[in-house]
Amino acid sequence: MKSPPPNVTVIMRCKNSDWVIHQALAGLFSQSFRDFELLVVDSGSTDRTLDIVRRYPCRLIEIEAGDYYPGAVLNRAIGQARGDIIVFQNSDAVPLSSDALQALVSALDAPDVEAAFGRQIPRPEADTWVCRDYAAAFPTEGTPPGWMVYSLPFAAMRRSAWEANRFYTDAWGSEDTEWGCRAVRRGSRPRYVPAATVMHSHNYSLRQLYGRRFIEGEADAFIHGDTAMFAAVARRTLASAVRDLAACIRHRDWRAIFVIPVRRLVYHWAYLKGRRLGEHRIRSKDPDASRGQRTVLERYQA
Repeated sequence: MKSPPPNVTVIMRCKNSDWVIHQALAGLFSQSFRDFELLVVDSGSTDRTLDIVRRYPCRLIEIEAGDYYPGAVLNRAIGQARGDIIVFQNSDAVPLSSDALQALVSALDAPDVEAAFGRQIPRPEADTWVCRDYAAAFPTEGTPPGWMVYSLPFAAMRRSAWEANRFYTDAWGSEDTEWGCRAVRRGSRPRYVPAATVMHSHNYSLRQLYGRRFIEGEADAFIHGDTAMFAAVARRTLASAVRDLAACIRHRDWRAIFVIPVRRLVYHWAYLKGRRLGEHRIRSKDPDASRGQRTVLERYQA
């Protein structure tokens, strides 16, 4: 007799993640919830990532690095998934308890919940400003701030919700934010599940930070549609720098204080540049998202 399909498909995207993917996979296969299949999408790993992946039961999709556009890749992977519930786990997101997956999936037991996402806490070596940002975005209880609508490092959604609203492909990044914003507009805000906790954070170099914020700015032009004003960006730069300063003083991270002005300038300037690109693409009806892809991926090399 043919066995029934799994109730859940876990999709894990990876590239050159051998420094952490063994922890992510070990955490996944240590979960109390076991009715899942694992679908791994690799975009051109050249390290030991695939050797590690093949130690675990999974189906593997391999794509060329240049073909990696998050929304399109996710749509392809979900199209091959067998589960009624789709779980997303980043290859650098490590579950911190054996019931994290159960807590995440159980949120969808409520018939009015289409999607859910878990709490992320920074790694022990995370910079002070990263810790501050994560504490604001992913509270220990209650609800996250209004701008944190959905986050894919550890998240779930009903397959039927994806079939009705697939991931967008207009811009390279923020596919989770865009999907979550559309859900909110439909009156179906994804549920935040603090008990579904993973460890996940990045200490970006200034070069990497520029790429990340550039694509977020480009994406926001498509998500929100309004115009980014230089004055507003300047105000956000100053406000975030002040909050960073307060966090550094509170944690006595004196060395980090001297980096704050440069980092926050890069953070917001890159966002403005990306936003302007997105606005230009919308006005000119330019479907090519490759500039955003190049801007971020080139800065992740080496």
